[in-house]
Amino acid sequence: MATRQINAPSVRRDRQDRHRSFLVHAGYRWLKVGAWLSLLCLLAYLLVDQQPRPNGGTWLGYTLGTMGALLILWLSLLGVRKRAMTTGRWSLKGWTSAHVYLGLALIVVATLHCGFQFGWNVHTLAYALMMLVILSGIYGVIAYVILPRQLSAGRKGMTEEQMIDAVRAIDRQLHEAAQPLPQSIAARVHAALREDPLQVGAWQRLSGQYRHCATRAARESLQDAARAGDDGLVRVDSLLQRRLSVLTQMRGHMRTRALLGVWLFVHVPLTIALFAALIAHIVSVFFYW
Repeated sequence: MATRQINAPSVRRDRQDRHRSFLVHAGYRWLKVGAWLSLLCLLAYLLVDQQPRPNGGTWLGYTLGTMGALLILWLSLLGVRKRAMTTGRWSLKGWTSAHVYLGLALIVVATLHCGFQFGWNVHTLAYALMMLVILSGIYGVIAYVILPRQLSAGRKGMTEEQMIDAVRAIDRQLHEAAQPLPQSIAARVHAALREDPLQVGAWQRLSGQYRHCATRAARESLQDAARAGDDGLVRVDSLLQRRLSVLTQMRGHMRTRALLGVWLFVHVPLTIALFAALIAHIVSVFFYW
């Protein structure tokens, strides 16, 4: 009993830490580290006399360049680190927090390293790729902070499988309800039934725009006829409305999931390109300068 009482505060802290965002991990520890690192680099840049002008070829430039290269190498290890779920000082949440804030500090380190000198060369290419990687990472941070809440709210308590089952149940009812209808009207309903909610293009999934939605087209074409009061048409119109409602929910869910993961299709290839440009930058500096 005494052991449980002694360990209770520690367990409580662990539970609280699990529910905190990686951005506020350990009281913004890595934000402070990144800010101090940026400030020290800026002070060194301003106070050290670099002749003839600040650039990557001075001793300070080499120091900042080495620091930046090591930061890039370490930041790229997050993908490897994700495979190990641990707690404590170097938990995955702590590592991710450090990844974000040290990645932002890298902007200051790399910019001061080059002394604000840019041109049409491999050195500026490496810098540009680094900035693109960081910008895509910023999008990823925003996505992981905001979109999971939208993903949970958009499901309205339903899983993706449950939404698919709901569409299939409505489709069975629509198929039966469309049998006694005139051929021209039934054809529009059957076109809607042939529409697979999961077989959509990448742009549709990301944008959430479905201009050629067969279900919406079928309902719009039936609304005037349904107003006449025919029971069969009214039922079909009601079922199409329900199908469209579930499809809208599914499409919102798929769009949020796509937005949550699409940044990786930019971030990872850009990171690989950055490594290639960084190697070319280092080789050209040490062997041709």
